[in-house]
Amino acid sequence: MAGFVLAVSTAGAASAQPSPTPSIPAAVDWAACGDNGGECATIKVPVDYANPSGGSIDLAIGRHKALNPAKRIGVLIAHPGGPDSSGIDTFINRNLIPADSVLRQYFDVVSVDPRGVARSNPVKCDVDVLEQEPSAYPANESEYQAWLAFNAKLSQNCRERTGPVFDHVDTTNAARDVDSIRAALGEKQISFFAISYGTQVGQQYAELFPQNIRAMAIDSNMDHSITSAFRYLQTTTEDFEGSFRAFVKWCGETEACPLNGENVTAVWDGLHRRAAEGTLKDPSTGAAISAERLRVLLFRAMYNPAASWFDLATTLKALEAGKAAELPTVATPKAESVSYAYPTIWCSDWKWQVSGFKELDEYRKRLEKLYPHTKISPFWTDVVYCLNWQGKATNPQHRLDISGTRPTLMPKARYDIATPAAWNYAAAAQIPKARILEYDGVGHGQYRNSTCARNHIETYLTSLKLPPRGTHCASQYPSQPPTSVRAAEEQPLSVTGRPLH
Repeated sequence: MAGFVLAVSTAGAASAQPSPTPSIPAAVDWAACGDNGGECATIKVPVDYANPSGGSIDLAIGRHKALNPAKRIGVLIAHPGGPDSSGIDTFINRNLIPADSVLRQYFDVVSVDPRGVARSNPVKCDVDVLEQEPSAYPANESEYQAWLAFNAKLSQNCRERTGPVFDHVDTTNAARDVDSIRAALGEKQISFFAISYGTQVGQQYAELFPQNIRAMAIDSNMDHSITSAFRYLQTTTEDFEGSFRAFVKWCGETEACPLNGENVTAVWDGLHRRAAEGTLKDPSTGAAISAERLRVLLFRAMYNPAASWFDLATTLKALEAGKAAELPTVATPKAESVSYAYPTIWCSDWKWQVSGFKELDEYRKRLEKLYPHTKISPFWTDVVYCLNWQGKATNPQHRLDISGTRPTLMPKARYDIATPAAWNYAAAAQIPKARILEYDGVGHGQYRNSTCARNHIETYLTSLKLPPRGTHCASQYPSQPPTSVRAAEEQPLSVTGRPLH
């Protein structure tokens, strides 16, 4: 274990000035970890950067050293999404950036388990409390009150189980942790790459430490300036509906699709209607399949079409025929408590003004009229989780205030159910010298979904050469079922079975 003396600013706001860089960092004690040649270590960071003498936590980091050290450019911080994902698992143990990437050749790829996650003082909650979570969008006042009571109980339980870091897991602190990693490694500047929720960390890092960035590519972007709960739900559902329409079109044009030649929209609408009525059964168990569970099945398939669309079509066809089908399930943890950082981090970053059930129900009705096939994004929980949450929103929504950075490359998809197109455009408008890279297909994380996007991302991070303005990457959909799917390509779920950003 290694520590270092960290000079910090006492200001907590995202626009605060960065602290001085330590001149002589202590050595980081790396040790082999995982099965892919990675190394892991811990560094000590303050629980509260506004009170650096008030205690510390061990922040877990991992790295792959540059495979071509003679041409090493520096350190690339690869930040995970989530906000409940492990960077060590994603980038070090499972190699989301593969060994044949030029990024692995010329950078020390370094990632982190963000504070509150996995190996970095995880947020802990009791399993018996988590099992009380309501399963659906509230349909009446009683169900709305049940959500409020659950959120209060869960947040209090998690704080008791976790300790002081519970109140210091927001994205501003995660961004400061990134700079603590830079300082511990003795680097004057870092390059930064992230997908999904990690883009918000990158955006706020650029606010706090613009001079410490050599290059930044943030893929599938959050927009932390959204203050309207309805706007949040509307944008996510808009891209959910668009993704579904693209799936229908693909299936009609792809002979190998199991539903090719059928009216895919009618198949889906019929299944959803039966699920809403309580008459759609799981053929393998006889249990009813809820409309929420069916929408999550569709939703998850839209992260990575190459890995999921054939399976989705197969499942829908089987359900329509009343045959056994594989549906997403979540095993109940057997431990007394479990790591569950998602709502704690999320509700530190997002505060919603919702007056009560009537307003929330009006959101649902409006969305169902606008998006008749998909109804409402499963990320409605991002709003509902924070209603009556007992932790403080220490990093609430704000427009970015960035200056002095190099150009930022921002790949996005035509339809992205986790970070919609509208978010990417809005975030880019707040970042000086932002360069949008358009992927004309469906998916989340264009580094994975598009060879063209991956090439542009790698070119920029290594050479600082941006794609020309207006560059588009063509959609890249499968024509045949995949033979296998790497674990790193599977969309992670929270402990409750809900998708992560």
